[in-house]
Amino acid sequence: MFRQKIHLEPGKGWLNDPNGLCYLDGKYHVFFQYTPEDAQGDGLRCWGHFESTDNAKSWTFTGITIKPDIPEDRDGVFSGSAVACDGLMHLFYTGNVSGADRASYQIHVTTRDGITISDKRVIMSQNDYPDYCTRDVRDPKVWIEDGKWKMVLGARTGNNKGCVIMYEADDPDDWHFVKQLTVDNFGYMWECPDIFNIDGKRFMSACPQGLKHEEYRNQNVYSSGYFRVTDEGIEDFEEYDLGFDFYAPQTFVNEYDERILIGWMGMCDTYYSNPTYKLGWQHCLTIPRKLSLTEDGHIRQWPVINHDLYGKLEENPENRVRDTELPCDIVAMLNGNDYEIKIDDAAIRYIDGVLYLDLTRRDIGTGRDARAAKVGELKDLRIIIDRTSIEIFANGGRYVMSSRFYPSKEQVGIVSRGGGFLIRQIDKMEVRDLEQ
Repeated sequence: MFRQKIHLEPGKGWLNDPNGLCYLDGKYHVFFQYTPEDAQGDGLRCWGHFESTDNAKSWTFTGITIKPDIPEDRDGVFSGSAVACDGLMHLFYTGNVSGADRASYQIHVTTRDGITISDKRVIMSQNDYPDYCTRDVRDPKVWIEDGKWKMVLGARTGNNKGCVIMYEADDPDDWHFVKQLTVDNFGYMWECPDIFNIDGKRFMSACPQGLKHEEYRNQNVYSSGYFRVTDEGIEDFEEYDLGFDFYAPQTFVNEYDERILIGWMGMCDTYYSNPTYKLGWQHCLTIPRKLSLTEDGHIRQWPVINHDLYGKLEENPENRVRDTELPCDIVAMLNGNDYEIKIDDAAIRYIDGVLYLDLTRRDIGTGRDARAAKVGELKDLRIIIDRTSIEIFANGGRYVMSSRFYPSKEQVGIVSRGGGFLIRQIDKMEVRDLEQ
């Protein structure tokens, strides 16, 4: 019951941030924050590991890759990233030490297979951060550019200002500080930074905590989005996803040199819940999303699903109920007017330039209520529905809304008005668990 079919989720325990995303020697590797013994996340964080050799048609969960077992990570192996280089994955993460002697350490290990790791090397401690930073410095994202190793870290200053700090190195164990990136009055802590290029344009991801909530923006407890990087600094923050469940995204380059984003389909400190914790597991990752640019320079996200999993394409006219086994992929047939599609008790509506996700009926959202996004003219609408999730892509992925929801049965009724829809069933990904 409630098992996802085309999203990565743990067999047991708690999953949160995606980490160490990379492609190496014919395999995709997805590491993630993992607390295996408690579905509500109480306990020490580790890194779990999935791998795929067939372009995400099937996956293998190999188990825990990194455990907290040295003084510098004794209270948790926190988030980080990977660099695939010369047949090795270089993994970088934050080692957490809590309590009276709280500290954050940046740690480097290598692995060839994602299973067996090298000795841990502490590459940064509190003395290596600018003196205006608190002990909240974490989530190293590392890459190689122009022959240099580069790193960004999320940080919080002593006067509660969120920022990203950047480092460079010729050797991945020997770093020096370069600069700070921030904007005024924009949250107290920036988590999970990432810097990348798309079509020659440079962007910086961050997850600012402490933003003011608005009717159409920053509706989640914590926000997640991107800035444009210019010669002067960073500007024009925009959220990636306007739904209930999206945080801590990370990007990597796949075998086709495409920029792919994966996020955590979850959120901390929420007023809503996921009933699977009673069954022994909680949370999943988003479907991988290919990033590209709109004509006016905004990032758009498009779902990446192995085409071998797709069934035939069928048309469903408006006002006719379609009983459907999940998962499925839906494309709306818009006629230029308002549009509504209902999936069981969940509803997606477009009215006068605003796209709504309504999960209030019969508590199908288990506490999630409604979200709204200003999208202007709705040119296209695609919806990926798994057993307990909805991912909505509007206007070519310029606007995205992701959420968990919990229909009582695997077969749901789908009906639309204001136009019909095209639908394809999606077969279940095979996920093999080596720990079972």
